[in-house]
Amino acid sequence: MRASARHAALISKPAERFKMQDDAPAPAVYDPTDKATQSGGLSEILAPHLSVVFCGLNPALSAARDGHNFSNRSNRFWRVLHLAGFTPHLLRAEEEREILTYGLGLTAAVARATKGANELTKQDYVNAAPALENKIRRFAPAHLAFLGKAAYAAISLQAHIDWGRQPHRFAGASVWVLPNPSGLNRAFDLARLTKHYHELKLAAQMP
Repeated sequence: MRASARHAALISKPAERFKMQDDAPAPAVYDPTDKATQSGGLSEILAPHLSVVFCGLNPALSAARDGHNFSNRSNRFWRVLHLAGFTPHLLRAEEEREILTYGLGLTAAVARATKGANELTKQDYVNAAPALENKIRRFAPAHLAFLGKAAYAAISLQAHIDWGRQPHRFAGASVWVLPNPSGLNRAFDLARLTKHYHELKLAAQMP
């Protein structure tokens, strides 16, 4: 299959706005001590039928070294997750598996750790797309939220990506693109970041 055809297969036709159906499986509650899958030496926090899986670009070297996602103090992911209402209290990176309790998960578009995401190329995201697709189909989350535009833009072959919900699904999941919470992303202050993440929470109809 040619690359362009492969990408078209990854991104499904536009779907209707996601609604919780009466016969749809409700987000399950998971034991935060459950074993997480491993990718590039850093744990992915995944379980079947989560409400939202957040997809980072790739692990930072500091996170790979510490063994926990978003462990750099300058990264605002855990703070924004709490302020947007996804978690009832502020989690530390070492408590990352607790997000399963709230129907949330974590993965990365590219498993290879780098000092900065700017070290990745479009081809890195394209090459990693089939593995990401298989992973999302296997765990079947309701929503997949890409943190930053780079990965989804490369995978979907779109030059322009808006923030928020996307018109196409990926591996059966509703796709969202949210601003990257990295402290290097100075275009978004904490309030603007929280607003975008809160929109996803409301759409996911999470308690």
